[in-house]
Amino acid sequence: MKKWMYLIFPGAMLGAFLVFFLSYQKEADLREKARAELVLKQETEKAKLKAAAEDKARIDARERQVAREKEDADKEAAKIAKLAAADKEVKDATDKALAEGDRAAKEAAKLDASLAATRQAKDKANREAFDLAKQVELAKVAKRNAEFEIQRMTEMISSRAANSSLTRMPPPPPLPPVAK
Repeated sequence: MKKWMYLIFPGAMLGAFLVFFLSYQKEADLREKARAELVLKQETEKAKLKAAAEDKARIDARERQVAREKEDADKEAAKIAKLAAADKEVKDATDKALAEGDRAAKEAAKLDASLAATRQAKDKANREAFDLAKQVELAKVAKRNAEFEIQRMTEMISSRAANSSLTRMPPPPPLPPVAK
């Protein structure tokens, strides 16, 4: 009997287990269905919330993108306006500098012409002064030559006169005898 005990007791336990297991199995299936429905409901709510959040995020992203594009367009317009103002300023400064350069070039041309005329007048005055100085020096040389000629002539006349018998003094008369 003892051998049968080893089979009966575990068999009874197996039967009791099967009764509890099968009754629990039905209950577990119902709970599993309820939990699956709950999970499905939660997942659908999560999916709805996620879809709503994605839609909201998409709308926010579009709004931010539009705002960013508007800001970029405003920045670009400001940059273009700033560049246009800088270009205009540079053009105005260039035009002013060119006008001033033209005015300075005209004035330089006038001054060059005046300088050339002044140089010509100076050269003419120098030439006249040189010619006058040359004439003065030639007159001085002629005067000196004339003086030398006069001196030479005077010397020649005086030497001829000295050599001439007419200009010699006769010897002095003899002295009268002196009484004693």
